Amino acid sequence: MHIAFIEDTELYGGTQLWVLDAVDFFLLQGWKITVITPKSGWIAKECQKNYESVNLTTYDYLDITTQTKNYVQLWGNALANSDIAVCTVHPPRDNNFHCSIFAARCIQDMGIRVILVTKTGTIVPSYHRQYYLPDQLANSRVIGITKTIYQYLIQEYYIPEERIIHIYQGIDLNYFEDKKRETSYLNKQLSEGRPIIGCIGSLEDRKGQSYLLKAIEKLKRNHLPNIQVIIVGDGPDEATLKSLVSELNLHSNISFFPFSRDPLKFFLMCDFVVLPSISKEGLPNVILESFSLTIPVIASKIGGVSEIVRNGYTGILVEPRNVEDLVNAILKLWLDQTSRIKMGLNGRKVIVNRHDRKTQMFKFQEFFKSLLRIDDNC
Repeated sequence: MHIAFIEDTELYGGTQLWVLDAVDFFLLQGWKITVITPKSGWIAKECQKNYESVNLTTYDYLDITTQTKNYVQLWGNALANSDIAVCTVHPPRDNNFHCSIFAARCIQDMGIRVILVTKTGTIVPSYHRQYYLPDQLANSRVIGITKTIYQYLIQEYYIPEERIIHIYQGIDLNYFEDKKRETSYLNKQLSEGRPIIGCIGSLEDRKGQSYLLKAIEKLKRNHLPNIQVIIVGDGPDEATLKSLVSELNLHSNISFFPFSRDPLKFFLMCDFVVLPSISKEGLPNVILESFSLTIPVIASKIGGVSEIVRNGYTGILVEPRNVEDLVNAILKLWLDQTSRIKMGLNGRKVIVNRHDRKTQMFKFQEFFKSLLRIDDNC
């Protein structure tokens, strides 16, 4: 069997890590793999470096928005031998270019027998229905990685239930088990008298790091002068955030680190993790990773986040853009050690029961196989 992954972004984050995890998994299952992605992006570089057996097709990220015939042929030739093509739903770009619609056009124009499966976890009301379910392909399907997006697409976009499925993503519990911390969370020394907070994710407006910085400034002035925040990630807002750190006089409180595919060392420093996102959030990997290490999370009540961050049970939910909510949540988790430890342990239970990567990957595989059985019977 042959599976293709279409990842139309130069960036990297939880979604792109899932793609490479899926590549690893399906290679082990004996599947052939094709990856279609911009030549300037992180996915392409990782594939070139680590996956000799992957059929890698790359293109110019900007020029493909012209949607010329040569790009139709490029994608079509890459998809020609695939049984399943999984396309992450990314934002539309110039010239009304959208990756899933363009993939559907390539499949149709070149007469390819491949089942296009779009994958998404984010609610964006401005998105068109065709981003998820291109009209020209009768056998296309949708995967929603959260219950929230699954229900939204059925109720608001009228996606037929037989053409959409909900499958949670997972993380490698064995990896985190093997990398147990030298100092466990339960034994973490609290005598330092200062909380250490992790904020891990791409540095872009939708992630809301500026609101966290404003909350830290208030906490520094009024309650926790030595509070520390570790910001891990890269992105277009890096310079803006560093400028805000200067403006708020937080040089001694904020540390920036580049994106890492192995963020364990940063998690090990943290008492808890904060995700102050303000839009377009599905089910962030950083939450799953935090919980696997019994680290509780403060996160904005947005997208599928509330499906795993259960207020008062595995962490604290705050309203997006609400600085006071962030201040109060940080104070609560820092001052109430008993609740903090209990929430972290509860988070670990949720991951073990519902978000083990191997179990979830087998669910993806079974879904793809079921589509092939349906296609064979048609």
